[in-house]
Amino acid sequence: MSPSAPDQYYIQLLTNIPIYANRYISPILFVIGNLGNLICFSILLKKPWRKNVCAFYFLIYLLTNIIYVNSTLFGSIMTLGLNIQLQNSNSFLCKAFFFSAYLFSLYPPVLLILASIDRLLISSQNVDTRLYSSKRLAYLLMSISFFLCFTFSLHILIKVHIQEMYPTISICYYDLSKSYQDFIFYSTIILAFLPPLILLILSILSFKNVHHLRAIPRDKRDRIRQMTKRDFQLLRCLYTHDITYILSIILVDVGAIYGTINPAYSRTPNEEALYNFLNSFGAFIHFISRCSSVFIFISTSKAFRQEFKRMIYKICCRNIPIVQEENQVQEHIEINNVHVHTVDLQN
Repeated sequence: MSPSAPDQYYIQLLTNIPIYANRYISPILFVIGNLGNLICFSILLKKPWRKNVCAFYFLIYLLTNIIYVNSTLFGSIMTLGLNIQLQNSNSFLCKAFFFSAYLFSLYPPVLLILASIDRLLISSQNVDTRLYSSKRLAYLLMSISFFLCFTFSLHILIKVHIQEMYPTISICYYDLSKSYQDFIFYSTIILAFLPPLILLILSILSFKNVHHLRAIPRDKRDRIRQMTKRDFQLLRCLYTHDITYILSIILVDVGAIYGTINPAYSRTPNEEALYNFLNSFGAFIHFISRCSSVFIFISTSKAFRQEFKRMIYKICCRNIPIVQEENQVQEHIEINNVHVHTVDLQN
């Protein structure tokens, strides 16, 4: 039985919203994402930032965002927005599109988790615990995590290919065997819920550590190593990135729950349209989080805003006065922290 007129309108509305979002808004996100991530990347490469472990995590995170924007977001603009299905006619593009989308959806939240663990370590009152926050450990953890994510994503190169759905229609899609479809379904549910949960727990623990540090009386603060101003600013940036990621994945989580409650074989046309909308529009919302880093850094870090102003003035061929007093205070704090940290180790 064909759907009634109201049902047809409802189905068409849910189908068109992701299409128009990818057609008219995603190109703007594509430009903002590339420019914003490149600006953040160039600023965090500067010496005052580069030596910070959390900033190093952010550098790799921004790099993955750039790759994601230029592969997955661009692919969504072409396929959903403009209905140009290049991946359906070329096996290499088919596998590359799915593999890059899968890998660079899997790895960035892992980077946020590692950065959150680093902030949890650096905000600890225990000297031995703070020593674990190091670039050497960051290199090791990021290398291992990337290897694991890459290895876990290899099934895409094997199981995704161009398939003949109808005599005249072939599409690039996952293997249709029930066992593999179940694997994709349940792994998607796990990957949609586990990273946000871990990020939420780590953010709460880091917030408690910072609260305890700020609650220490001033006359006792010289006994422990204090976080620098830049550490606090990076921690705020990380909090905001974590929250943005968690919010951006909500629709995907709702879609996963809905798909679990209503399996494909039992869905009505309306329910199928709603399920597709949650996944398609949820992916679009997730694109926004990959393009928002520059706004997060500018709004939460005074030092980053200052560097951003210098960059703009330099591009406009104008001189901007350097805030020497702020830089001297920052250097003085960092020198004192190093001195106190040395005394702690000797004790």
